[in-house]
Amino acid sequence: MSEATERPAPDADAWADACAEDLAEEKARRRATYGPPPGSAAEELRKLVDAVADKVASLQSSLPGMAAQSAVQQLIGQAKAVVEPVIERNPQVFDHLAAAGGELLAAYRSAVEGHERRWASDGSSAAGPGGSSDGSSGGPKKDDGGAGAGPTEHIDLD
Repeated sequence: MSEATERPAPDADAWADACAEDLAEEKARRRATYGPPPGSAAEELRKLVDAVADKVASLQSSLPGMAAQSAVQQLIGQAKAVVEPVIERNPQVFDHLAAAGGELLAAYRSAVEGHERRWASDGSSAAGPGGSSDGSSGGPKKDDGGAGAGPTEHIDLD
């Protein structure tokens, strides 16, 4: 093989570098458009505790007496002292809890939408799942000896 036909080996990381650059540009564009992305669930919980503590601290000036203000400050301090170590030791737990909460919400939403769909179709559609094409309501059928009986049958209890 001559040197004229040999090609230099392509840079194996060129594709990875180009993808990384594109990803960085896209992240920068999204940050500019939507602001910084939310942090982990642990960071968000810490922000929530700080925001609630700040709000309570701003409201404590309206409390009469130094004893009440001192009690509020002590309560805020105790709450932070309890929450901070838990967040520091187990930050991934809050991510898992947030994911589980999202899954529960999705399951609930799916169940409610399915129920609403069945409820809405019972009286609104003549040929829908709850009705029949002849305009009947899909209620008990007459016993015709089993011929043509669908998934529901009329049971005579007399």
